[in-house]
Amino acid sequence: MPEAIGVFATLCGLLVVGKLVRLKVSLLQRLYLPSSVVGGAIGLVVFSSIGDRIDPGFLGAMRRVPGFLINVVFATLFLGKAIPSLRRVVSIAFPQLVLGQVIAWGQYVVGLGLAGFVLSRLCGVPPCFGNLIEIGFEGGHGTVGGMSESFALSGWEDGAALGFTVATAGMIVGIVVGMALVNWAHSRGIVHEVVPFERRRGHERLGVHRRLRRPAAGLQTVMSDSIDSLAWHLAIVGVAIAIGVGILALLRLTGWKVFKDFPLFPLCMIGGVLLQLFSKRVIKKDLMVDHGQMERISGAALDFLVVSAVATISVKVVAANWIPLVVIIAAGAAWSVFAVLWFGPRCLKEAWFERAIADFGQATGVTATGLLLLRTVDPESKTCAAASFGYKQLLHEPFMGGGLWTAIAFTLVVEHGWLPVFLFSGVMLAVWVACALVLARRGRRP
Repeated sequence: MPEAIGVFATLCGLLVVGKLVRLKVSLLQRLYLPSSVVGGAIGLVVFSSIGDRIDPGFLGAMRRVPGFLINVVFATLFLGKAIPSLRRVVSIAFPQLVLGQVIAWGQYVVGLGLAGFVLSRLCGVPPCFGNLIEIGFEGGHGTVGGMSESFALSGWEDGAALGFTVATAGMIVGIVVGMALVNWAHSRGIVHEVVPFERRRGHERLGVHRRLRRPAAGLQTVMSDSIDSLAWHLAIVGVAIAIGVGILALLRLTGWKVFKDFPLFPLCMIGGVLLQLFSKRVIKKDLMVDHGQMERISGAALDFLVVSAVATISVKVVAANWIPLVVIIAAGAAWSVFAVLWFGPRCLKEAWFERAIADFGQATGVTATGLLLLRTVDPESKTCAAASFGYKQLLHEPFMGGGLWTAIAFTLVVEHGWLPVFLFSGVMLAVWVACALVLARRGRRP
């Protein structure tokens, strides 16, 4: 118990310090770095400096935090959100889904190709090192945390530290390179609603709401004399996670090797969807869930997840693998930029850059990064980008970026080698590229 209190207090302290430092350092504001990353970096410096004086049990407990919190993040994705018909989602979001799938499958092709053909021979890294582009870029810190147990069970203990490093680099790439692309598009006249950092108001630069215009964190759906609204929403999240645990237990009973090291978090997302569908279509009852509160629960979990993940990165592991890390990060960033600029205007008919830059942010950092870039180019939601991006996530997230394929692909590489997964990813990339070319021939251009 004292260990858990110490971890919680430390993470809270790092988040507070990270926010205060960001308030004072304009460079961090210009880079739009989240306070969780800033606080995590401060924690990493402190923990690396004092080294052996830290209780190993304390660091071990802190390293387990991301693996737990990612279940909360994924369980909340669809809770309280109306799930539209598949036909409506596909009709609105299919072109954007094509772009997202091209980026994601390309990250597997680039990563596994580099790791299998080059880095495993020159640098001695395992072929599953190539999975880190999609796990770290598309999935982010949460997915890496959720995969930590799978890394350990497969005998690759360093995978978590390397994955967190790729995820941190991906978030920085998403923000810095994304803002560079935004400025490029603005200079070319592709977008017109961009508000440069210099023209932003003081509170916007600091990342705080003005005192008289602070938005609500969510609607209370139950009265506090029966149960607190936040407690009710957390309980619903817990039920969704429990459903995910049950699904994983049933899958492991089948005896399939692919589910032996399968992580829990993608199934928590399915648990949330099943709970939502069950309440609406079977018992025809409202769960009294507000998606705004679910977003705040998810956001809080993600902030604590990121700060703990960054703060506990093993510097020794990163230093020993810095060459393949640099190669894989640079290759992943280059592919993502190319895919957005080449396929974006060919896949997307209306507001192609606004929609494509949201995908770029999500494919290199997290969904929040994509929304940040989208708000930069479309601050008043005058285009269809926000709706298209949101509907696309309904089809994209269950499989990629921490979804089912992210988990299955790593297990397949460990069990059956990298080449079959590389070839399958190449075929899937070709399929989605063909879809993009069909969209281009049909005139879906700006």
